[in-house]
Amino acid sequence: MSHGIVPEHAELPPPTLEEVSPGVFAYVQLDGSWFLNNAGFVVGPESVIAIDTLGTERRAHAFHDAVRRTSTKPVQALINTHSHGDHTHGNFVFSPASAIIAHERCREDVRRANPAGVRARFPTGDFGEFPIVPPMITFSERAKVYAGELEIELIHLGPAHTTNDVVAWIPERRVLFSGDLVFNGGTPFAAAGSIAGWLEALPVLRALGAETVVPGHGAICGPDVFDHVEAYLRFVEGTAARGFRADTSPLALALATDLGEFAGLTDPERIAGNLHRAYSELRGEPRGTPLPAQMFDDMIAYNGGQPLRCLA
Repeated sequence: MSHGIVPEHAELPPPTLEEVSPGVFAYVQLDGSWFLNNAGFVVGPESVIAIDTLGTERRAHAFHDAVRRTSTKPVQALINTHSHGDHTHGNFVFSPASAIIAHERCREDVRRANPAGVRARFPTGDFGEFPIVPPMITFSERAKVYAGELEIELIHLGPAHTTNDVVAWIPERRVLFSGDLVFNGGTPFAAAGSIAGWLEALPVLRALGAETVVPGHGAICGPDVFDHVEAYLRFVEGTAARGFRADTSPLALALATDLGEFAGLTDPERIAGNLHRAYSELRGEPRGTPLPAQMFDDMIAYNGGQPLRCLA
């Protein structure tokens, strides 16, 4: 089912709403590049539980409309899988009617959000207006939310993509909403988290036994996607180790690196940001240590000085 009035770019397909299990819906925005993320929701007997929102005012309203067209039951809760704006800018559309649930560090990061900085870094994005609404219920390691009797287990992993990644696992249905611990067809991005921590999170995801994975970005997929994410992260780790020993800057190393099998992923400039993160870990800094703004400047430089591609 398509809800496709949002895209203004001819190269983008409309968002789709896919029922991945009875009453469990994924809202997919391809091509999954910057700020084109996925969200979802679970329809219970008396209420709806939403999982993530979208990154612009217009897209957040389109997702909310898709939820309302599917079910008129109240949206009792909204889960944020992490703090990045593409997953949280739309919180305001569900507030104050829905309890917003996330990891405790997600709340801290959302409260520090800087909409002006987002617009400056992604000048081609049509963000509109989005009042910042942080989560109101937080947890540290695990929590459970119920849509009637259907259990949704929230598991904190990382630092990985960020310091506050949470997956929403529905064991009865073998469905995993992975947040940005999975990019399907896109370049994984660890600048706000940890390469090493992400590699440690992947075996935990495999052990869940998911049959359907709703990634943070890209098409719905199966558990083999974990192998693709791991291969890219190990590629970054190995590349960084060689460059660090040679005292090569992250940008110089990124520009000199042949991406090989990963060249076709969207947003390849993330190699520069990922190398900054890998170098931080090689220096022995704590996982998730904030990186300097130079990291974003280097991604733009890798992109030939052009703004990062954002079609949202």
